[in-house]
Amino acid sequence: MSSTRPARLALLLMVVLTFVTGVVDAVGFLGLDRVFTGNMTGNIVILGMGLAGADALPVLGPSVALVAFAAGASAAGLLLRASPAGWSDRVTVLLAAGTAMLAALTLALLLLDEHPGTLAQLAVAAGTAAPMGSQAAVARKVGVAEMTTVVVTSTLTTLASESFPRGGRAALVNRRTAAILAIFLGAVAGALLLRLHLAVPMGLAAAATGTVAFLGHTRLRGQAL
Repeated sequence: MSSTRPARLALLLMVVLTFVTGVVDAVGFLGLDRVFTGNMTGNIVILGMGLAGADALPVLGPSVALVAFAAGASAAGLLLRASPAGWSDRVTVLLAAGTAMLAALTLALLLLDEHPGTLAQLAVAAGTAAPMGSQAAVARKVGVAEMTTVVVTSTLTTLASESFPRGGRAALVNRRTAAILAIFLGAVAGALLLRLHLAVPMGLAAAATGTVAFLGHTRLRGQAL
């Protein structure tokens, strides 16, 4: 395999994980009382406004998601600390664990009432945010430039301030645009699938994460990216 092909596959897999972020954030915001499970910037803003008593915004949900996300990222960081940059067995293990968690949440949502109560919502939010924190740590370790999988504000800034001024086709067709479109399309898909059932977009997130774990393990493990 040429040196460019692993890099392109790694980029594609990070784009898929960014898509997953859009899906689970749609589930959290629309189905779990306005809680972001992937984009923690949104949670911090909602938490701040909620503490100020604005518009009856939730406080507990964003707080739980923030703690769970940080815990997932911390645990993943400890596991990955001794691993080399790039795709390692530990990266696969973490993504597989995230897949298992999202799959378990899919099953739980199928068994729960279509409109889960507050405690169930908090449990699902925490259970989703933790693997998303782990995913963010994995993305940093894999090391695909400008693909954090959970944050696009800095990506949009770079696109507008650096890519656009250069002009030409590359100003629009690049990994920054791909990341923004991925999280946008993930949110669209999540919102549409929520019309069927809360479990459907969660199942999509689990399937996509599992596919990334499988392809990364079989095609990228030990490869120079």
